[in-house]
Amino acid sequence: MIAQTIQLSLAPVFVLVAIGNIMNILTTRLGRIVDRSRALQALHGKTSGAEHDAVVVEMRYVDRRIQLIGHALLVLVLSGIGIGVTVGTLFLGELLGHELRIAVQVTFFGAITLLMVALVYLLLETRLVAQTLRLPRELLELDRKDL
Repeated sequence: MIAQTIQLSLAPVFVLVAIGNIMNILTTRLGRIVDRSRALQALHGKTSGAEHDAVVVEMRYVDRRIQLIGHALLVLVLSGIGIGVTVGTLFLGELLGHELRIAVQVTFFGAITLLMVALVYLLLETRLVAQTLRLPRELLELDRKDL
């Protein structure tokens, strides 16, 4: 019976690996954002007028990105804990000789739901980046026919 329990726990463990990979991506993105926020903070006191306003606007975007990634990481950690509880519940049920099917279903469903929420936060953060990285139309010189 323990062999069957180990087989059942493999799927949640693969989800846990995926969560870890997503967390790695998010922490890398967060590190880059923090570096950019430090550069913007240094510029904040050295700029004035329109240049200062541009720094402030970018700082607001950076702050929002930090919030979104922070939320995503929190939800991913909770999802990972849910996966751990799922696997633990499988083995506890085996140890006690009882099927804890409903508990396993609830914890696994909860963990997957949290994973999806984290992916939505990641989507929102990447959309925010795409929105802020749009080049001004005048720089694209779209009216030029010779290009």
